[in-house]
Amino acid sequence: MTENTFDVVIVGGGSGGYACALRSAQLGMSVAIIEQDRTGGTCLHNGCIPTKALLHAAEVADTVRDSTSFGVTASLTGIDMAQVNTYKAGVIDRLHKGLNGLIASAGITVIDGRGKLVSEKTVEVDGHCITGKYLVLATGALARTLPGLTIEGRVMTSEQALNLPDIPETVVIIGGSVIGVEFASLWRSLGADVTVIESMGSLVPQEDPSISKKLERAFRKRKIKVKANAKVIGVEQTQETATVTLADGQTLNADVVLVAVGREPRTTGLGLDELGVQLHRGWVATNERLRTTVPGIYAVGDLVEGFQLAHRGFAHGIFVAEDIAGLSPDPIEDSKIPKVTYCDPEVASVGLTEAEAAEKFGEVDTVEYNLGGNGKSQILGTGGAVKLVRQRGGSIVGVHMIGSRISEQVGEAAMAVHLGTTPEDYAQLIHAHPTQNESLGEAAMALAGKPLHSHS
Repeated sequence: MTENTFDVVIVGGGSGGYACALRSAQLGMSVAIIEQDRTGGTCLHNGCIPTKALLHAAEVADTVRDSTSFGVTASLTGIDMAQVNTYKAGVIDRLHKGLNGLIASAGITVIDGRGKLVSEKTVEVDGHCITGKYLVLATGALARTLPGLTIEGRVMTSEQALNLPDIPETVVIIGGSVIGVEFASLWRSLGADVTVIESMGSLVPQEDPSISKKLERAFRKRKIKVKANAKVIGVEQTQETATVTLADGQTLNADVVLVAVGREPRTTGLGLDELGVQLHRGWVATNERLRTTVPGIYAVGDLVEGFQLAHRGFAHGIFVAEDIAGLSPDPIEDSKIPKVTYCDPEVASVGLTEAEAAEKFGEVDTVEYNLGGNGKSQILGTGGAVKLVRQRGGSIVGVHMIGSRISEQVGEAAMAVHLGTTPEDYAQLIHAHPTQNESLGEAAMALAGKPLHSHS
């Protein structure tokens, strides 16, 4: 092969792109990644990792603030955002260096620049042509905004919000899904006055309604204001403040307005139209094997309609590499992908909501186990619940949870749903005590008809 010819050429080095590259190289293929920014993509540099680093700093602040309730005398004297940002940058830098080391050791070629497809096997980068037997589109997504709204000054998306040098005193967040509630949580913990505006009927509207209601109650208890079923019709700003106007005529003033209304696929300038790569509502259209309408071209991650999650893109990348290699992997099912919202309290789920399960299967059974009966949750001082949904007489098809640190339990929940476990089988699993894992076991026991630490 020539220097610019590879088995697999991947446009984008984020979670989906680098996972595809590493697995392809592992399977003996020559691989090139074309990346216009930094390997690791949005997740590592402008999304998952920096957000969670800020959320951890916020958790530390809350722990110090509430320390006397645990018999520890401490006082929160302030937040040093410069040091918080240094801590955050250190986490990103270490992970970025580690990822680059993996890529280099695998013999993967990284090409800096913006790629454009000029044929079904060729990508042009700054006037140079890179050829691959297979092309993989992994350019991810970018923040969506509202029509007529300019992102500048006091009006920003999560990308700008991640790098603020100071904590705003007042914040209005437009959008109450994952990004919006995570920033609401961390800013409140760091001392800001926060209002969340959501156009639908509840926060995190993709979650089971019972969990959404509990999150809203928890936010109100934390003095985070929530305005559901509210529509923003305008945002104006001066040097001193920003003003959000709602459809009902109400106005809200804030130091910062965060626009968190979702993300859209990054397809502009890729040359997809010219090649006949079909789009569906803006996303790249693929079949269940992530193949586009042009033979030899795949798409992964946030380019493909569905959950916009880094681990989904990661799984897509591995799947495509194995599909190219002829290993015939099973398709990735969104319904078996765990989701986590890292606010306080955390929300974690996998599988179908009660309504979705009822629509699919007809008759379902559910049980909700209150974390008030869980020893470790009492130690942590968290409320919350674990809800299981089963097809009547069959397996568990949905797990929905809320509570501090509950994200750590979603792996077990995902395994239960993925393996099609029945509550009766799940109830046989012995959980260590005291752990929050026990809450899943208790819920399974209740759904199997033998509740122990909960009322039947």
